[in-house]
This record gives sequence, C-alpha cells and structure tokens, in this order.
Amino acid sequence: MSKVKKESRVKSQESRIKPLMGYILVEPSEAESRTALGIILPESAQEKPAQGKVVACGDEMVLENGKVVKCPVSVGDKVVYKKWGGDEIKADGRELKLVKFDDLMAILE
Repeated sequence: MSKVKKESRVKSQESRIKPLMGYILVEPSEAESRTALGIILPESAQEKPAQGKVVACGDEMVLENGKVVKCPVSVGDKVVYKKWGGDEIKADGRELKLVKFDDLMAILE
C-alpha cells in the first residue's frame, strides 16, 4: 500500500495542474537562439515554437451530440499545436500552455 501512495505523491508533485476535459498541458520547447547559418538571434527576435512535450492530459470531451472524444495524445508525447492556440500559464517557475484537443496538429516521433 505504501508503494501506491508514494507513486501518487510523485505524480502530484510533477504536475499540480490537471487540465479539464478537452485540454492538455504542454511544456513548450525552447526558442531557437541561432539560425541555420549560425547567426545568434537576440531574445526579441526569437520566435516562440509551436511545439512541446505533453505534461498532463484532461479527461475525454463529450460533444453536444453525445459523442465522446478521447485525448489524442499521451503524457510524454511531443506535439505540434497551432501557433496562436492555447493559453500560457506559469506554474512552479516554468511556462506551460493549456491547449485544446482541436488545436493539436501533429505528434512528433
């Protein structure tokens, strides 16, 4: 029994935010600080990436017609989402993004 409690504590410390149905929590990738030719970009010119690692998944979403949509990704997957999709939040000193299932575009392998 103590093993089960210990595992649940580790999970809760890793991500204290649990997305609601239809959302996932993503940790965005770092912005590129150099171009392909090696030119160093100042922070003001760096474009925020539209990809990152899934930290937590919300419950399945129930549509108005009663159809159930399951989360299309798993924790740990690397995903690409719409550039202007999601809402930025800060938790435990890191920037995260809450993204709707609909705003996901691809899973990176």
